[in-house]
Parts: sequence; structure tokens; C-alpha cells
Amino acid sequence: MVKRVAPILLLLLLTGCGHPDGVMVPVAASTVAPVPSKVEMLVATTRQPSGDPATLFNGERSPKPYLTQITVSIPAKREAGTVEWPKRLPPNPATEFAVTHVSQIDTIAQGRTWFSQHTKGGHALVFIHGFNNTYEDSVFRLAQIVHDSKMNAVPVLFTWPSRAEITAYQYDKESTNYSRTGLEQALRTLAADPNVKDITVMAHSMGSWLAMESLRQMGIRDGHVNSKIHNVILASPDIDIQVFAKQYVEMGGAPRPKLTIFVSQDDKALAISSFITGRVSRLGAINPAEEPYRSKLEEAGITAIDLTKVKSGDGLNHGKFAESPEIVQLIGQRLMTGQTLTESNVSLGEGITAVVGGTVSNIGTVAATAVAAPAIIVDQPHRAKKKAADQTLSGDLEPQTLTQ
Repeated sequence: MVKRVAPILLLLLLTGCGHPDGVMVPVAASTVAPVPSKVEMLVATTRQPSGDPATLFNGERSPKPYLTQITVSIPAKREAGTVEWPKRLPPNPATEFAVTHVSQIDTIAQGRTWFSQHTKGGHALVFIHGFNNTYEDSVFRLAQIVHDSKMNAVPVLFTWPSRAEITAYQYDKESTNYSRTGLEQALRTLAADPNVKDITVMAHSMGSWLAMESLRQMGIRDGHVNSKIHNVILASPDIDIQVFAKQYVEMGGAPRPKLTIFVSQDDKALAISSFITGRVSRLGAINPAEEPYRSKLEEAGITAIDLTKVKSGDGLNHGKFAESPEIVQLIGQRLMTGQTLTESNVSLGEGITAVVGGTVSNIGTVAATAVAAPAIIVDQPHRAKKKAADQTLSGDLEPQTLTQ
């Protein structure tokens, strides 16, 4: 196992290098043709201010949240699914991603005014990044997702204190725990805005843990998740499978958001996470077409989309949801609008499979979801212990119903 993990650790150490730090200083938008696109977003954070306008916030924890409005310029000619980081500073907006505006928002009233000026039918997307991300990493990634998906929603980034170091996995994990009440409060504040009609929560990797913990807290307090939160999308979720099952049940009863997970069995980052956490399988690495996952997904009404066969420019195969133009458009055009996956509307090619209500097929021939009672989804026992574990699985796999 160690021999298999060592090359992946080396790849992890090399990942994220190659672009300059400190890209948050605004530059003038390019006047050359074709005119770059722009993405305007709200950024809420539990990070500590850096005191440097080039970075704005660092990876340390702040006792109070901050809210900032940021505009990112995206070059007109580029390959979908990529982030064109500046090769040097200042960036060239004609060919590279560039920040063109930054302003601090000091009150909830100011935030609501901004949202009312940028509302797109009252739809909001709240994105939570994953492990090993700087403030600027998460800003540029969300800008890319919003632009490439062509979504009709106001983007809101929630960025938590990540030190953006491979060796800081445990610090980052504890930072998600530190930030879960902050995210819950941000979601509540957004939902209380009369200009907001519905919210989609989309989280990546370790950010999925933070998203589920915040929704679980909301469910425990209120008996259910806020009714404006219609969709929850977890991409490569770095969550212990049994813990996820508990979080899902404790989110409460109706109204319950539709939940979609993107998984990939060749995700090297999740393989490392599994190794670090005691070889416990991660939700984002399951095969949803196999039992017991298939049956439990059906019982819970959870849609799982398997991206294992999707090619990625990411050597870790950990960011496929954002780097595949077809997948990111599926998110923006269908999943965020609550539409089901049907043959006439979705066709992503051979090899991309989905489990929707327990039906397994290539996307393009997938049945609509039939939401059933929440269920416990458990990890398959290790092969060495499988015989003994199978004798007790029947009781552990029984679905847990909620008082509606």
C-alpha cells in the first residue's frame, strides 16, 4: 500500500504549482476584441485577513466572517474547463483570468442590495471548495464553473481556512469543523433575503464534509433544511461513507433538497485521504452500480453520477466535475434547475453512468428519480473481514425512516 501511495503523494506535492501568488489586486479590463466575459460573485469567508491586497485573506482562522464582492475577467478565447492563470503579474485580461474589481461589504443590508442588483431570477449558487485551496484558487475556480456552465444563478463562494499545503490535511479538516456554523449562518442569511427564490449548494472534496455538517446542523435545529435550499451537489466528496449516512439522516425531514453526488473510482486524492484516515472508503470513490450502494441510493433518492471513465487533465482525477465541459454544463443547465436526467435531454457519451433511483445506465437512458425514505449507506467490509461482517450486515443496512 505504501509503495502505491508514495507516487501519488509526489504528484500531490507537485499539484498546484506553476502560477504566481497574489492575483487579487484589480487590473483594468482589457479593451481589445473580443471583449472578455466577467463573473461577479459574493465571497463569504472565515479566513483571516492577510493585510495584503494581493492575497486579501490567508489560511488562518478568523473569529468573525467577512464578505467581499469580486469581479473576475475571463478571456474570450480559451478551452472550457480550464483556468488560465497569469504567467506573470499583472495579468493580461485578454488571455488570462484577472480580478477587475474588489470591494468589501460590511453589512447584511449591503449584501442584499448587491444581490438585488445582480439577481438572475432569484437563483443562487453557494460553492464550497475543497482541501489545499488558497483564497484566490477558490475565486478563480468558481468563476470558471459559473462561466463554463452558463448557469442562471448568482454565485456565492464560501471559502474556509485552508493553509493550501499538502502536509496540512488535518488542519484543513479541523478548519471545516471550525467553519460549519459560519456556513450555516451564511445559508440562513441568504435564504432570508426576499430576493432569493432558491439555493443550490455545491461542494467539492473536503468542502462536502463542511456542506453536509452545516446542513445537518440546520436540520437538527429546525427539523429540516431550509425550504429554499432545493439542490445539494457533492463533487468527489471526501467523506467517510458511514458518517455521510448519519449526516444525511440528521438533515431532517421534508422539505428535503435533491442530492446529487459525482464519484470516480480512479480519484487519487481520495485514495490518499482513505489511507490517511485509516483506509476508510470515501463517498466520492464508491461504485454506485454495486451493492449495497445501488439499493441504498435508491432508498434515499440520491442521484450518483460515475465519472470514472471521464478523461481529465488533472493527474489526480479529483476535479473532473469542473474540468469536463459536458459535466459542468449538466450542473448548470439541469441539476441546478431540479430537472431529471432523461434520454431526450442528456447525452454525455458512452461510459458515463448514473444511478438515479437505483436504475443504472449510460446517461441518456436514465430513469427519473423516485425519492424514497432516507437510508443508511454503509461501506462494504474489507475483504479480509468480509465473511464475518456479512453475518451482521443485514441489520446494519436497514433504512432509517424519519418522522415527516
